[in-house]
Amino acid sequence: MSEVRELRAVAEEAMDAGARWLAAAGEEWARTRFKPSGEEVTDADVEVERRVTRVLRQRTPGIPVIGEESSGKGPLPPRCWLLDPIDGTMNFTRGAPGHALSLAYVADGTPSLGVVHAPALGRRWSTGTTRLAATGSSGAVELSHAVVGLTGVGSGRTRAGRFIGRLYDEAYRIRLQGAMSLDLVGVSEGWLDACVCIGPKPWDVAAGTALVRERGKAVLGLDGGEFGFGSPVLAAGSEPLARGLMSVWRSIASEEGRT
Repeated sequence: MSEVRELRAVAEEAMDAGARWLAAAGEEWARTRFKPSGEEVTDADVEVERRVTRVLRQRTPGIPVIGEESSGKGPLPPRCWLLDPIDGTMNFTRGAPGHALSLAYVADGTPSLGVVHAPALGRRWSTGTTRLAATGSSGAVELSHAVVGLTGVGSGRTRAGRFIGRLYDEAYRIRLQGAMSLDLVGVSEGWLDACVCIGPKPWDVAAGTALVRERGKAVLGLDGGEFGFGSPVLAAGSEPLARGLMSVWRSIASEEGRT
């Protein structure tokens, strides 16, 4: 526990370094270019990652930092920091407030602490802090009563399109906010009853997963078990809702004849 407290302090310090810089960065840092994958990236993404990483390496030199903008291929180390410098880059480039810095400490594939900071909202969420119980959730256990967040539904994803169509039929309301970390925060805080992240990368969801699990809610993967970073889809919420969402996803996959 003492190690986790020390690592949390390091994470907060590193996030402060990135968030302070981003708050003062000019518009020139938000100019968009595209990665080979087709995703948007800005100089701000790269600079925030550099500043956060610098603090982490200075304070915890024995723990590798895996950031979205500098990561290579291959498995994660047994323990590491996972960093998304700006989750919701498209929102950021357009001046929308729904973007966040997301940082998690992961050991053996399991996030044990997470920090999510939304600079335009002036909000930060951290595991291990004294927090009141979530008050916004409806307590829904059926999709027909649930407000569900959905991210990872970019163009060209046929199954994602079918899935969102099915959710519009079965869920009470759908919310597309454009940042996986903030959807997971929404589940942990109760703004959302549940969320689904399609095609999540480890740095997209590690911190949010830690926050959701700390609240006693489920984060499930494709097979219906605990979410692991190899899963192509994540569902979070109360266990009945998360299982219901994964059931919808699998039924679409079954109709297509693949997983």
